[in-house]
Amino acid sequence: MIESAPHPESRKAESARAAPPSHGELALPEKSARSRASNLIWLVYSVFFLIVPLQTATIRDWLLLAGAYGCFLALYFPLVFSRSDRKRRLMLLGMAILAVTYYPVNPGAGASLFIYVAAFAPFVTPSLAFAVGTIVAATLGSAAEGFLLHQGPWQWACLAFIAASIGAGNLIVALRMSSAQRLLLAQEQIEHLAKVAERERIARDLHDVLGHTLSVVVLKSELAGKLIGAGDAQRSRQEIGEVEQIARQALSEVRETIRGYRAEGIAAEIARARRALDAAGVRLEWEARSVRLAPAHESVISLVLREAVTNILRHAGATSCRLELAADGRGTHLTVHDNGRGAGEYAGNGLRGMRERVEALGGRLEIDSRQGTRLTIEIPAQEAA
Repeated sequence: MIESAPHPESRKAESARAAPPSHGELALPEKSARSRASNLIWLVYSVFFLIVPLQTATIRDWLLLAGAYGCFLALYFPLVFSRSDRKRRLMLLGMAILAVTYYPVNPGAGASLFIYVAAFAPFVTPSLAFAVGTIVAATLGSAAEGFLLHQGPWQWACLAFIAASIGAGNLIVALRMSSAQRLLLAQEQIEHLAKVAERERIARDLHDVLGHTLSVVVLKSELAGKLIGAGDAQRSRQEIGEVEQIARQALSEVRETIRGYRAEGIAAEIARARRALDAAGVRLEWEARSVRLAPAHESVISLVLREAVTNILRHAGATSCRLELAADGRGTHLTVHDNGRGAGEYAGNGLRGMRERVEALGGRLEIDSRQGTRLTIEIPAQEAA
């Protein structure tokens, strides 16, 4: 049963706040309402509640079954839908108490309740020790109840083994989910710190390029105004000429700085994508022919590639990805194809802005999720440089 431009000090604080949980904790992702509702399918195992009443066919046993099953449902639904770990642990404790008290009356139902306790334990707490301890306690409780009720060794041992196996299996699933969540949190933290560092770098560059120059422009403009008021037209013209020269030089420096930013372009984005995918164990195959792009188009293609790679890392569960960038008579084409489980809602939300950017250039963006996810963008030839 499986549940589905700040100051450096502010950067340190943000890093500490977003740090992944320690290795003694389970970092499980938040489940959607639909994913939680899928756990209702495991109610099918409550059919074992019917074994004793069907065998005895007494009114007393049926009445006890109705009361016990009502309590079970009252505990099960909060376990599935509650977002409070504390409340879910309380519900799990109540289910364990129900298992202990109802086992002597209905061994099949009691054993099933112990199995439910072991199955839910890894998903109701961030504590790995608590999860392991609960699984062990449920297993021993099931075995002790069967032994004290003088059941055959094969019977109580088999039921205890089932509780231990399902609990251990769910614990392994929870550990894998926790590892994936840790990786996602670490990637988000790295991405955030990279953005902060980039903003600080741009601020430093602009300050270095424009700070002194604009100060000189202000001073010379004030001096030229005073000279005009004093009637010294020749010196004022000289000062205005120097202001014009300084301004042109500043404009040239700004253009050089921006050109330096754009130089990273699509080539740097492909290299960044390769490093990120390699770190996540996704093999990247890419074919990028020599294509000249206008800066605006190169920026959009780079952003779309970044978003596609982000979606692959977060949602696709892919093991390989193929990237193709080429140009022909119709225009420039970019294709990103992975072998994951296909795009979901995240694709529409995550790439809506990118679709608008591409369409603003006269191009189009398409997503095909029939076999993995294939993302294709095309920019018409007349729009490409």
